[in-house]
Amino acid sequence: MSEKSPRLRAELDGVPTYKPGKPAAEGGPVAYKLSSNENPYPPLPGVLERAVAAAGSFNRYPDMACTGLMNELSDRFGVPLSHLATGTGSVGVAQQLLQATAGVGDEVIYAWRSFEAYPIITQVSGATSVQVPLTGDEVHDLDAMADAITERTRLIFVCNPNNPTGTVVHRAELERFLDRVPGDVLVVLDEAYREFIRDAEVPDGIELYRDRPNVCVLRTFSKAYGLAGLRVGFAIAHEPVAAALRKTAVPFGVSQLAQEAAVASLRSEDELLGRVGSLVAERARVVDSLRGQGWTVPETQANFVWLRLGERTLDFAAACEQAGVVIRPFAGEGVRVSIGETEANDLFVQTAGTFLKES
Repeated sequence: MSEKSPRLRAELDGVPTYKPGKPAAEGGPVAYKLSSNENPYPPLPGVLERAVAAAGSFNRYPDMACTGLMNELSDRFGVPLSHLATGTGSVGVAQQLLQATAGVGDEVIYAWRSFEAYPIITQVSGATSVQVPLTGDEVHDLDAMADAITERTRLIFVCNPNNPTGTVVHRAELERFLDRVPGDVLVVLDEAYREFIRDAEVPDGIELYRDRPNVCVLRTFSKAYGLAGLRVGFAIAHEPVAAALRKTAVPFGVSQLAQEAAVASLRSEDELLGRVGSLVAERARVVDSLRGQGWTVPETQANFVWLRLGERTLDFAAACEQAGVVIRPFAGEGVRVSIGETEANDLFVQTAGTFLKES
């Protein structure tokens, strides 16, 4: 038997493994999971029934073109079908964007800290990450990001609201940034948490994309719509980019269950807005409570809050887990805590207050 191993791409050496939010332990002390930015509500009315009906034919391949969902999205957002592409969550579409734009010798710019998948999918593509630190207020430093552009830059991610800090960039600064970006560099506005925004100064990326051929908008059904387990997201971009996304998509990647559930979710928008409104109200209550305890909490427009704890991060996460709630720590930096059930939020806030008094 040969002692040699198959030769793999050198770009994969040292690729970090994506770390999902830790689940609540079966039969353990953890009662609530606030680590994955999931929607705590069950599927919207009519969604489960439509998905179950679709399950009766999962011996067949799904509609590879996602025809029903694409038509629904086109009507909902007022964009041509040729400007749409779907994928396995917005992160799946983001990986397709890297496949379509960047390879060895190219550069991808994004803020840091931001969504932890960005460095992974960039390295897998063979491109080089250019990480631009957030400002002291935990916000994208768009001027520094524009300054980082070189002739090797192929793609720029702007996560708005930013994961994990929840902070946003406003219309004036984002438009000024876009004006500085060369037309042959793709800017991806990652708007996974768009529905939770209440700051009127935050632009809708879809409005920005309309007259900017180098802007692509990512959206997902995983967060506000509560379809995280079905993995369906989409991009809105001008035809050359959208066509490239359809070329790089995994064939039949979005299941028929996911397609049918997404269509039904789009048709339950009144119920969706009510649920999102309740989560936004809970977000405000949690932020006010934490600030009342003495925590510094950045203004968040997502369905989570961020606490910068530095070296105390893992201790805080352990205290929360011991109290019965699991959160998302980023060692040496801070914790991201999703807004969940009222009982879970209360438990987290209580634990945070105790930790602050004892530390």
